[in-house]
Amino acid sequence: MSISFQTNYASLVAANNLNIISANQTKTIEQLTSGYRINQSGDDAAGLAIANQYDSSVAELTQGVLNANNGVSQLQIADGGLSNITTILNRLKTLATESASTTFSGNRANIQTEYQQLVSEVTQQASNIGLAAGGAYNVLNSVYIGGGNTAANSQVTIDLSGTQNQVDANGLGIANTAVIGGGTELTGNTVRLDAPGATFLNGATQTFTFNLNHSNNAQTVTATVTGGGGGLTQAQVLSSLNSQLSTYGISAQVGSDGQINFGGSTAFTVSTTTADVTDQIATTTSSAVNAGVYSSAGQATYVPTAQTLTFQNGQGTATVSLLVGDNLAAALLKINAQTSQYGIYAVENAAGTGISIQSVNSFTASAVGTGTYAAAGVETVTAPVTTSSVTGNALAAITAIDSALSQLGQVQSRVGAGENKLGYAISLANSQITNYDATESGIKDTDVAAAAANLTKAQVLEQASVAALAQANSAPQALLKLFQ
Repeated sequence: MSISFQTNYASLVAANNLNIISANQTKTIEQLTSGYRINQSGDDAAGLAIANQYDSSVAELTQGVLNANNGVSQLQIADGGLSNITTILNRLKTLATESASTTFSGNRANIQTEYQQLVSEVTQQASNIGLAAGGAYNVLNSVYIGGGNTAANSQVTIDLSGTQNQVDANGLGIANTAVIGGGTELTGNTVRLDAPGATFLNGATQTFTFNLNHSNNAQTVTATVTGGGGGLTQAQVLSSLNSQLSTYGISAQVGSDGQINFGGSTAFTVSTTTADVTDQIATTTSSAVNAGVYSSAGQATYVPTAQTLTFQNGQGTATVSLLVGDNLAAALLKINAQTSQYGIYAVENAAGTGISIQSVNSFTASAVGTGTYAAAGVETVTAPVTTSSVTGNALAAITAIDSALSQLGQVQSRVGAGENKLGYAISLANSQITNYDATESGIKDTDVAAAAANLTKAQVLEQASVAALAQANSAPQALLKLFQ
């Protein structure tokens, strides 16, 4: 290569290398001071795209962990409330057991007052934790956490919906229970079950027909007792009846006079039929209206007419308008639709031809119209039987509370399972966050050791390039000696 004044090739090469080395040194310093290997798309476009995906997943999971922790906190609040309700149910059972003993000599009205207040407190507690009717948890709840391969897999579902998870007094089936009196004997019955060694319904059956209100619906339920070849003892008769009636909050027992009686705060009327006349359980012409609650008898045979009924108690007032075209079933439906919220219920009378209005609490009833449900004006309300020897309601309450405790335990297990599910989801999300962060770091973060070595290398090369450039720039001056 010729040597000229016009072009100093060596100087150009040295200057170019110095620029390259300076640029590398600047990039290395940028990596070291920012902590990132990738500071703009041009550093590693593909790597940046992948790293951003991991960064997005970490952001999603971080918020998801917060969501899950909030969910755990809410479930823990519900869990604490359920424990309180358990304590209240235990107290209710204590009161019912006390009243269920015929040897109790105190005032059952005082027990009933505390009992009813605690039943109301169950509903209050359930409302506070969102597990009453219409509460916050009466829907299918889902907590979005992220990290799944689909949206469905990114969520934890906690199902506390439906009446099976409703732990207010209605949901637990104790709203209409009571511990004051309640044994109802059949009018016209003369059969005693307490004769030593006696058996009943030998080769025969007897049916008890209950017109009752269950889950706010007026309905007819039959309990059939079959004697078989050897007949049934008193204990077997009661066991057969109770196995069929306990679901409806009604219990069967034998009173001090030896006759069958039925207890419970469920609104009911009862009648019985059998072809057996020698060893029947109760006289077939006998019937009864629940004597353990307040009740008001309507027309013996309901006649559809235009009328307005008004029912009132300490909880509120219900007004029901009946029309000429409303038959007995329609009338019951209309009455219950308005009165059940106040604990007042309508059922068919024992004959199945008229209306009986019943409630655990005292109420008033009046009717106005051309043909009223009993007689125009204020209707007669009969108070419940409260003698100390009558324990039917308390016995039925014990059965209802046992069922309530069982249902409450199932709800507690679902809440606990929800807490555990969220706990496991939180653990997985934290593990994913850690691993995504590590993977993103491997792509984006600066390898400090390698960058420091590169910086040292760049600094040495820069110094060498500057020295070489100085030498290259002085080379053309040697050509001047050719002119001497």
